[in-house]
Amino acid sequence: MDAIIANAVRCVPPENKPTPAEINACRPFLTNRIQTLPRLQAILALGRIAHDSTARALGVVPARLPFGHGRRHELPGGKPALFDSYHCSRYNTNTGVLTPAMFRSVFADIRAFLDAGRN
Repeated sequence: MDAIIANAVRCVPPENKPTPAEINACRPFLTNRIQTLPRLQAILALGRIAHDSTARALGVVPARLPFGHGRRHELPGGKPALFDSYHCSRYNTNTGVLTPAMFRSVFADIRAFLDAGRN
């Protein structure tokens, strides 16, 4: 597997807002998942919470990787690249914060990144 979609928590917390304790409790599962995929080249983080938790799972301080929709963060040391997207929540899609075209564009960027690595 060369790419995954990262989730910071594996449950739906009240009001869809996980607490820091829930995020911290779930991070070892994310870290383990990343470590068990030796061919992993790209991780898509859906939203800032996933972005920050994934950065931490990769051993990076989140402030060094500013979140932004459509951003790609290439990390040293053979770590997978981190791609950002706004979360595909109903709120974000209904308000136009995240459009289908924006979401497809992130996946196209990941595909292009992966294809370029194969050449």
